[in-house]
Amino acid sequence: MRLGLPARIFATLLKVFPSKIGDRMWRWWYQRLAKSKAWGDFGFMNYGFIDENPPVLDPEDESDRLFIQLYHMNIRDIELNGKEVLEIGSGRGGGASWIARTYSPQSLTALDYSGAAVNLCNRMYGRQKNLQFVEGNAMSLSFEDESYDIIYNVESSHCYSNMSQFILEVYRILKPGGYFAWTDFRDKKTIESIHKLFLSSGFEIESQSDITEEVIAALDQISDDKQSRIKSGTGIIIRRSFETFAGVRDTPVYDSFIKGDLGYYRYLLRK
Repeated sequence: MRLGLPARIFATLLKVFPSKIGDRMWRWWYQRLAKSKAWGDFGFMNYGFIDENPPVLDPEDESDRLFIQLYHMNIRDIELNGKEVLEIGSGRGGGASWIARTYSPQSLTALDYSGAAVNLCNRMYGRQKNLQFVEGNAMSLSFEDESYDIIYNVESSHCYSNMSQFILEVYRILKPGGYFAWTDFRDKKTIESIHKLFLSSGFEIESQSDITEEVIAALDQISDDKQSRIKSGTGIIIRRSFETFAGVRDTPVYDSFIKGDLGYYRYLLRK
């Protein structure tokens, strides 16, 4: 299927992310997403996850189950109760809100590069007492050394121009013995490089897994709903780029998963 110009621009972003130009383009994109009507007050933008051991959800969370399951998969092997927790790349805030409500951390700070996204999250979730949203740069974090017990990062780091610097920053602000839960998509060559970066930064790898099949299965289930939301909230010129970003069927991202050009991975690391 032939892509329109906006969709080709987004597909290109996935290839140029290791650059400062890519940083600026991603920030522009996420500012636009935060202000777009395509998602309304929808709190999630991730690709979802089909879980063989699904979490029990409150009735009001059931409509977001597949998105929540990606967060649950990423942090479920860690004890969060009473801990100081940081999410880097919080997007529209639904994951941070669910984790703060469900796992009772002492505090959960949710950081995002987009000021518009932070404002949106504060409007939707600002009343939660153990949750705060802040603007910041994942590669230059404004937190003191050894500030957090747990840091997690969900489907965000593919936007970062300097993955090595991001990992070093996470290591710096984690307390000794603290956990870093990471999940995102990459091509095979890049994930091998990231694996080496995790080790060279000083992290111990507690576990790692390829979850591509489970993510594809989730995309198959939610593709029609995403496409419907996008169609009702965007004009025809920008619509294809939103569909590509959302990973709906027959877009470059989805096709890359099917062909094996992209994989989706999960790592649990300890300092």
